[in-house]
Amino acid sequence: MKHIPVLLDAVMQALGNVDNKKIVDATFGAGGYSRAFLESGAHVIAFDRDPNVRADAEKMADEYGNKFTFIPKPFSNISDLSDTYDAFVFDLGISSMQIDIPKRGFSFRGNGPLDMRMSESGMSAMDLIKASSVEDLAQILRNFGDVKKAGILARAIKSAEPATTFELKSLIHNPRDVAPVFQALRIAVNDEIGELKRALDVVPTKLNVGGKCICVTFHSLEDRIVKEIFRKWTNSIGDPHMPEVEAPHFIPIKTISPSDKELENNSRSRSAHMRGVIKSY
Repeated sequence: MKHIPVLLDAVMQALGNVDNKKIVDATFGAGGYSRAFLESGAHVIAFDRDPNVRADAEKMADEYGNKFTFIPKPFSNISDLSDTYDAFVFDLGISSMQIDIPKRGFSFRGNGPLDMRMSESGMSAMDLIKASSVEDLAQILRNFGDVKKAGILARAIKSAEPATTFELKSLIHNPRDVAPVFQALRIAVNDEIGELKRALDVVPTKLNVGGKCICVTFHSLEDRIVKEIFRKWTNSIGDPHMPEVEAPHFIPIKTISPSDKELENNSRSRSAHMRGVIKSY
């Protein structure tokens, strides 16, 4: 399935005029957001740890020259950026191209090795299961998938130590638990929550006044984290023990969900939310 950028129109509307603005696309993926920014006159720095996107990034660099820079690293590496920017955009979760390739091991709809590594390096989902205790595995299922009978499932998974996606799926008897179990393991393998928190932690110092941070989320866990962090930013009053140092303050942008038309054209947008803030000082 062709990758369709979710809530792209809403993101572009929230950003406003981006001509000559400097934007960090924290999740390059298939390049849909980056291309839209570039076509609107922006200068873009894009991050992505998935080696499979590098060919598309190189083509974009050839097309747009020094207006586009690609950094093949996780987006938590925005902490290494020395400049400040007019916008940071995060399209969180997993991309269609990752889901649709069985050998990547992300989806239970096709059989493949139980991999799930976005960077194609480090510990796979199969390795994680082998290395984890039943208790640790249950905690992963509970925390990252909200799986109700996490202990029972963890024991079954640990006992079988599945090597493929279909082997894992066969161990999950309740169909409602299949997607949450796969989600939980994927989040753990890729440290997605840690990545998100580390990245957002440095955004306030990297964002120009008037700049915007936009996050498109796809499941309740990451959406809750973004919501809580944005609430903290918009309510920040600084350190009372250092009144001369004023903390950055943000104004919320209206939260947007997909329209009926977008849901009809792209079913994978059904759980998406766009949240954003503007740095006011």
